[in-house]
Amino acid sequence: MVNFTRSEDLIDPLSRVLEPPANETSEQRAAREAREAEARRVSDRIDEQIRSEKQANSRNRAPVKVLMLGQAESGKSTTVKVFQMSYARQSWEAERMSWRTVIHLNLVRSVNRILAVLENVPETETAGRVNLLRMRLSPLRRVQRDLEMHLGLAEGDELHAAADTGVFRCPAEVCLRSQNGWANALGLARQKTRGQGKRSLAEEALEVILMSRDDIAALWGDDEVRTALDVRGLRLEDQSGFFLDDLYRIAHRGYEPTDDDVVRARLRTVGVQEFRFFVEIGGEAGREWIFYDVGGSRSHRGVWHPYFTDVKAIIFLAPISVFDEKLEGDPSVNLLEDSIKLWTTVCKSKLLSKVQLILFLNKCDILERKLARGVSLKRYIPTYGDRKNDMPTASKYLRNQFLEIARKQSPEPRTVHCFMTTAIDTRATAKTLAAIRGRILNDNLQSAELLR
Repeated sequence: MVNFTRSEDLIDPLSRVLEPPANETSEQRAAREAREAEARRVSDRIDEQIRSEKQANSRNRAPVKVLMLGQAESGKSTTVKVFQMSYARQSWEAERMSWRTVIHLNLVRSVNRILAVLENVPETETAGRVNLLRMRLSPLRRVQRDLEMHLGLAEGDELHAAADTGVFRCPAEVCLRSQNGWANALGLARQKTRGQGKRSLAEEALEVILMSRDDIAALWGDDEVRTALDVRGLRLEDQSGFFLDDLYRIAHRGYEPTDDDVVRARLRTVGVQEFRFFVEIGGEAGREWIFYDVGGSRSHRGVWHPYFTDVKAIIFLAPISVFDEKLEGDPSVNLLEDSIKLWTTVCKSKLLSKVQLILFLNKCDILERKLARGVSLKRYIPTYGDRKNDMPTASKYLRNQFLEIARKQSPEPRTVHCFMTTAIDTRATAKTLAAIRGRILNDNLQSAELLR
């Protein structure tokens, strides 16, 4: 039997509830419509608030991108390491032991640099004991190559010295040629360390280092060797990756790198490097920070522009201790002059005029030591005039010069946050990074229209 549904049964029950009362007066209808309009406005406001909060959360979790600029050896990688140590502690701890091999390489490389200089020193300038040490330490050249192979580094040039020019060059520095920089080398080292059975190249290299410890100490402590290095302008203690003063602590089977050791370690990278860290502390936990180190040497500066897009801040590092040093490969160019030219280019760029600009006048510790030794700033910077050759006066002068360039060369008025820094001073650098991190985040929120 077929059942027929009456038309009144098809009426939506909700529509019956929403129907106006049958005997509604005009005044009641006006009041009801006003209530319904207010309810719609409240509902729309709630919906808009929900959409805004979703957008805010989405924007708030977008990566914060920072561009590191500066010439080679300015301290960019060191600064990135201090950021990781301070805000991404778990990833830092996971990598810390892997730096052990890098630090051993730094130690051996310093010894080989000394040996390269001594090869071109007349025997009349050194005693027979120095020549004996040179012979006994010669296996460390092979150790350096083995450690480079263990880390998967690009092959370096042979140790050499340009005796014809009177400028003795240290061994060419080996480099990483990968986008992920030291992360790849450390990952490779970890994989090889986990291997079973046969000893790794790093372990074999350490055995040779252990057998050479006393000879290394004798070489570094020899007055005639130190004199030969000073005459040729090689001050290893002023360069990154210097560990000769920590020889017996580092050349040890039970050695575990400290935070300061890792920050001081040197592993030069070639090309553009990208470092990603997720902040693990505070209200920003889970936020990703991306640092781009685009390389500071002249040959790399042509690839900078693609990385200017969408960065929230530029940290420019200018090592002010290099006022008496020359550009490698072009001894006619003063290193501080080269850094100033690079800074001027960044300030003049219209593409970067809206990007927050942070200036680190770095390596203040080395500048202070040089001035204390009597190295004259006026000799290399005539405009310094008759000012005192001390750290407070010199740092103030250089700071004013860099800020004046920014004021004159910027396409439009801008604020430059300037800090006097020593990147390897982890505590001081961490405090500086905490200050600029707040500024960068604040600027990031403003650009996302979350702050008015």
